[in-house]
Amino acid sequence: MAAPGDALRKRRSAGEPGSAPAPAPAPARAAPGPAARLQPGSFWLARLALLRGAALLYLVAFLVALHQNKQLIGEKGLLPCKLYLRDVKRYFKGKINLDTVSYAPTILWFLDWSDMDSNLDCLAGLGIGISAFVLVTGCANMILMALLWLLYLSLVNVGQIWYSFGWESQLLETGFLGIFLCPLWTLSRLPEHTPPSKIVIWGFRWLIFRIMLGAGLIKIRGDRCWRDLTCMYYHYEVLLIISGNLSFLNWLTIVPSIACFDDASLAFLFSSKEGGLKDRVLKMQAKRAAGERHPLRYGCCIRKVVNASFGVLIAYLSIPVILNLLNSRQVMNTSFNPLRIVNTYGAFGSITKERTEVIIQGTSSLNPNDPAAVWEEYEFKCKPGDLKRRPCLITPYHYRLDWLMWFAAFQTYEQNEWIIHLAGKLLANEEEALSLMAFNPFEGKAPPRWVRGEHFKYKFSQPGGKHAGEGKWWIRKRIGPYFPPVNLQGLKRFYEDRNWPYPAQN
Repeated sequence: MAAPGDALRKRRSAGEPGSAPAPAPAPARAAPGPAARLQPGSFWLARLALLRGAALLYLVAFLVALHQNKQLIGEKGLLPCKLYLRDVKRYFKGKINLDTVSYAPTILWFLDWSDMDSNLDCLAGLGIGISAFVLVTGCANMILMALLWLLYLSLVNVGQIWYSFGWESQLLETGFLGIFLCPLWTLSRLPEHTPPSKIVIWGFRWLIFRIMLGAGLIKIRGDRCWRDLTCMYYHYEVLLIISGNLSFLNWLTIVPSIACFDDASLAFLFSSKEGGLKDRVLKMQAKRAAGERHPLRYGCCIRKVVNASFGVLIAYLSIPVILNLLNSRQVMNTSFNPLRIVNTYGAFGSITKERTEVIIQGTSSLNPNDPAAVWEEYEFKCKPGDLKRRPCLITPYHYRLDWLMWFAAFQTYEQNEWIIHLAGKLLANEEEALSLMAFNPFEGKAPPRWVRGEHFKYKFSQPGGKHAGEGKWWIRKRIGPYFPPVNLQGLKRFYEDRNWPYPAQN
């Protein structure tokens, strides 16, 4: 057995001159640690999510316009936009000037009115193409986003009652903010030289703040049942974002809220593969942390000035909005400028305690007052009618006629003359109007001689109850007539007084 001193001498001699060098130690392996994470405070991924969200909703809105505008505001529409534009022009002494365009900003002023249906289709089709491109590629610039905003503004400002609801202004304001998220020319998902402006991000936050605050204040100041905490006895969600005909508004409200989250918060939505969007943002953050800066460009200076000017514009246009929110007589869903850049919002300030519906019926009977007359019901795309018809799943599409039928039910037909116009079109079996309906009881037959509106109260059947056992989703009770029986000949003067085209029987 060797003495300890001999072992010690052997270890020392290994390092002496002339001795064989000791083998180099193996490099230590790095202990596995957490994957690199995005640092908070940047908004590259948030920008992409905002633009794609806005593009998705533009796409839906333009699809609705393509499928419904001709029937609602076209040449043979229920409220033709050509007549509306002529009335505006007449009000401004028959001229198309700055006052005329400022009152109703739309590029339709400068198009040929001889075929308004084609104009409406072109605007909608172009909007569909651009929004689909932005949605699929994630690439956008100021020009494309400005075009989307201008196209939709042009439709909203001639849409009359069909486009008179808060989500139209909300989409336009969201889209206007989206213009300033983008570079001027570049088409890139991550335009490295044009980082998302914090001013624009705060513009989106200011929008969602006003939406939520306005909705809350209008409820507190509106119906007493909100203060008593009893409104939900009458106004409730049955998967509203899926089944409601206003679900477009729910999705639209989600979009600006994305700006409340930075890239670190949204990173889970994106792939971590090398070369992907998240990896590229990580590398940009690493360069910034290392002190690497891009040389200041002339375009960057202009961009800073544009962003600052944008912030001043938003602040200035917010003054009447703030005053309205502070006013005890708050008005909801109102625009204070014709371009609808900054608006005030609010929803369901008052709640109807019962659900009423207008059911349109037709008969082939010669005498509408004959007790033996058989009245057959028209069905709409997505509103209660047939008791055995399941509520539709619609999200995020929107049926404008169905939505206005709901409002008409708690007003009078004198307040909604378009419903008599609709009755005349049904009397003629007009294809354009019937395309908005789900069921025409006179399809393949002679058109009805008479059409009337009946007023009913609807409520859901109870699960497990008698009516549910019979396959009925709804229970209804007749309230009375909504509008009296009308025939086509009797409506001729009504049409002439309003310059509406008299429907030709198909």
